[in-house]
Amino acid sequence: MPDTVDPGLQSDCGSCFGLCCVALPFAASSDFAIDKDAGRPCPNLRTDFRCGVHSQLRQRGFTGCTVFDCFGAGQKVSQVTFGGQDWRSAPGTARQMFDVFPVMRQLHELLWYLTEALTLPAARPVHAGLRAALEKTQALTRGTAQELLALDVPTHRGEVNALLLRTSELVRAGVPGRKKQRRGADLMGARLKGAVLRGANLRGACLIAADLTGADLRTADLIGADLRDADLAGADLTGALFLTQAQLNAAKGDAATTLPPSLTRPAHWQVRPAAPAGPRP
Repeated sequence: MPDTVDPGLQSDCGSCFGLCCVALPFAASSDFAIDKDAGRPCPNLRTDFRCGVHSQLRQRGFTGCTVFDCFGAGQKVSQVTFGGQDWRSAPGTARQMFDVFPVMRQLHELLWYLTEALTLPAARPVHAGLRAALEKTQALTRGTAQELLALDVPTHRGEVNALLLRTSELVRAGVPGRKKQRRGADLMGARLKGAVLRGANLRGACLIAADLTGADLRTADLIGADLRDADLAGADLTGALFLTQAQLNAAKGDAATTLPPSLTRPAHWQVRPAAPAGPRP
């Protein structure tokens, strides 16, 4: 991603009607303290659509809320699709609004990836296709609620994913040495401390609770990788492809973790002293 991110692809809770707190279901687990059905407001949601325990979510057992990122879909549905009319004052729109939200989130996630891909010089051979896909996806997000609900999202995702896969191949081809191919691999709890994963294909890999301390993840493709509780302390994520804020929020890290400039170090990451290390080759 570029140093600055399109604000339309960043969550703006102040312009949203608490859609993630209502539209989405969750089950009591290590991520959520209670069960909640889709379409039912979370009991922590206030009348002004703000979270009543926002500053204490982790302490109260709502870690999953601190991880979630809508990529700006919430404010798009609230302010554009439904023109600023909220589901409380117009309850007749509620069901439709809640159904549109996850569709919009998928489209905004694709916009995030496409925007990043267009900043990568190595992907220039597919820039025309990426730009066309970006414009098409942007147009889809401006559709009516009925049009969004009728959209064949899997087909559109498949078309975009083919371009993103080609982008990944072009960028990683420029990384010297042999690149590990671990697409979709089950690496839950794997001991990968200090592993050289530069330019690796980790698309969709399960890295839950993996030890990636000090790992070299430069230019690794991390699209869809599950990083929940993965330890990224001291890891180098410079140039990591298609990494999102939600993935970082779900992981663990420290002050020595090197991040792409477009992403923010999560507040819950512990500040741990790192052993001095020389520059990587």
